Parts: sequence; structure tokens; C-alpha cells
Amino acid sequence: MAAAHMRVGGKSLAAQILMLLAALAIVGVIAAVGGVAAAGAQAFYAGLIKPEWAPPAWLFGPVWTTLYLMMAVAAWLVWRSAGSVSGASDALLLFVVQLLLNGLWSWLFFVWQLGTLAVIEIALLWVALWFTLLRFGTYSRLASALLLPYLLWVSFATALTVACWHLNPDIL
Repeated sequence: MAAAHMRVGGKSLAAQILMLLAALAIVGVIAAVGGVAAAGAQAFYAGLIKPEWAPPAWLFGPVWTTLYLMMAVAAWLVWRSAGSVSGASDALLLFVVQLLLNGLWSWLFFVWQLGTLAVIEIALLWVALWFTLLRFGTYSRLASALLLPYLLWVSFATALTVACWHLNPDIL
């Protein structure tokens, strides 16, 4: 049997690969949008008064790269489990909402320096992500588990955002 005609979970291997690439591309676009906002953020971040527990700036890139890959695989697993995008439209819509909120945060915080809105927005991101994680769990426990490190990182990022907002009232 040719590799393109092999079936995995009821889907051809080619369809599975195509959907995984689509998930990676969608997540990659949002990562790029956030990356554009964060590109000039090093000087801004370095100039902020930060809590002692704030991570070094170099850590954000590797962490976000890993989390974005895990998010794409999680979305792909949900699609695969549901059998179609429409079969998991509720979970995937939540995923897109939290993904858009994810991309927006960098603009609010780094580019527009709107601390209050960044705090509100990251709280909304956390809630949307929590519901996404729960909904993903109804399709795939692994997909839900893949979002757990992301939820933990956003929890940490929420605390860091609030701390920076409080420590830098004239900037944020």
C-alpha cells in the first residue's frame, strides 16, 4: 500500500500530515504576529523594573517555541479524534480564540505599553485557555495534557504582567 493511501485513525496519512502542517502554520502565524511585537521588546523589557523571580529575556524564545509546537500538535490531535474540523468546531473555536488573545498580548504590553489592558487581556487568555484545555480533554486526553504546560506558563506570565504593571506605573 502506498504511503499516501495508508490509513491512521480513519484518515489517510497524507490528510493527517496536511492537517498537522495546517495546525503548525496557523499557530506559526500567531507566533509571528506576537514575534513582530516582541522584536523590539528587549530594550523595553530590560528597562522595566521586574520582580526578582522574573526570568531572563533569552528564556522566552525557547519556551514559546516549545509551547507553540505543543499547541499545534494538541489542535491536530483534537481534529484527528473528532474526524473533521466541523466535528470539533467547539473545541477548535475556543483554541482560535485563545490563540488570538495570545497574539494580542505582546502588542498590548510591548508595543502599545497598555499595562491595564494587558493585565485584563492575559486574564481573559487564561480563562479561554482553561476552557480550551477542558474541551480538548473531551476529544483527547493527550491534547489536553499538551496544553497544561502552556496554561502553567500563562499563569506565570499573568503574575509577571501584574507585577511589572505595578512596578512600572509611569511606563505601563
